[in-house]
Amino acid sequence: IFPVALLVMSPLTSFVLPGGSKAAAHLHLARTVARRAERAIVALAAVEPVSAEAIKYANRLSDLLFVAARWANDKGAADVLWKPGANR
Repeated sequence: IFPVALLVMSPLTSFVLPGGSKAAAHLHLARTVARRAERAIVALAAVEPVSAEAIKYANRLSDLLFVAARWANDKGAADVLWKPGANR
């Protein structure tokens, strides 16, 4: 469903701020946890052997969660977009 979601959602013209629906907010939170895990895996790879697939998986997981959050925000129509100087 998510590759099709990319065709249905409008392209981004601004950064997406975490928020929107409750489900989207939770998915954005999960994405930040996945990104933190990815950074930890990369740091570990600097001192221990780590599978390249593990790093790719963590990166793709955060991408999936981002798309899922946009989908949960009415297929991107209800995304909270960053407007320079307005979101302070």
